[in-house]
Amino acid sequence: MSRRLGIAEALREGIAEEMRRDPKVFCIGEDIGIPGGWGGAFTVTYGLEKEFASRMVNTPIAEAGLMGVALGAALMGMRPIADVQYGDFLFCAMDQVANQVAKMRYMSGGKAQVPMVMRAPVGVTGRGAQHAQMMEPFFVPLPGIKILVPSTAYDAKGLLKSAVRDGNPVLIFEHKLLYGSKGPRSESGTVDASSDIPDGEYTVPIGKGIVRREGTDVTVVGTHLMMHRSLEAAQALSKEGISVEVIDPRSLVPFDWELLKTSVAKTNRLVVVEESPKRGGLGAEIAATLAEEMIDSLAAPIVRVAAPNTPAPFSPPMERFYVPQVSRIAEGIRGLMAMS
Repeated sequence: MSRRLGIAEALREGIAEEMRRDPKVFCIGEDIGIPGGWGGAFTVTYGLEKEFASRMVNTPIAEAGLMGVALGAALMGMRPIADVQYGDFLFCAMDQVANQVAKMRYMSGGKAQVPMVMRAPVGVTGRGAQHAQMMEPFFVPLPGIKILVPSTAYDAKGLLKSAVRDGNPVLIFEHKLLYGSKGPRSESGTVDASSDIPDGEYTVPIGKGIVRREGTDVTVVGTHLMMHRSLEAAQALSKEGISVEVIDPRSLVPFDWELLKTSVAKTNRLVVVEESPKRGGLGAEIAATLAEEMIDSLAAPIVRVAAPNTPAPFSPPMERFYVPQVSRIAEGIRGLMAMS
């Protein structure tokens, strides 16, 4: 048996299951457990205070303090799930996250463990430059933290449960337009990322990507919203005789290089799609690694489809220009095919 849930609902269910399973698991964050409230900025923890009143810790709008408390709890054997209202606010806690959370285990020779989950919404959604950044490029180079990027409800729940049980700090980036909230708050322009969620227990392994669509002509890698738009582009291009394989990494650290290399060895072409600026992004890391390790398998240069190297705009027409649309992804794939 299964039920159709959106990402926000699936995450909420996963959090509740983990708190029932392990009394050391608790949630800490900004406005996450206020009776009658939204359940955080995007309803993920909506209503959980009814069952877990003492384990839903509301904090002031002070991210450095939030992460410091969560870190201390994790070091003492608890398993906190820290909720940041917007991923951009992680910059306010950068010393705690980058210099403490990420490094404690390494600096202690493994004696100090930090079994801590951090959740952060990302993505351009009409809120301006300080509430719109894709934070992955800032954290992927930081050793010591695992980074997850679920794009479906099934993966969101399964990855969260794996993250809670992991003995290391794990940062989960969640795209605002994929939450699919049915509670007191919803986003305009949302994409259906719902899944059939099994009634029974399951997890999704960290570090394993998935092929969302099989193809033979070109491999496309995309996360979050860009994975869904890549699937739309692949469907449109199939009518033109172009067979596109779409890969969803699901995890950026560790990254499933074996899956990507197997796909590129088959298609001999690669397009990386990302919502963040092109400079220094995920596409740059993937392109550099593939160029180093399997350049002879490439029939054409690697193509990156990304946002411009500017802050995210506020104007809706400029937002649509800024974030790669299905048409721009398809154009990038056509251009690559024309080169080979």
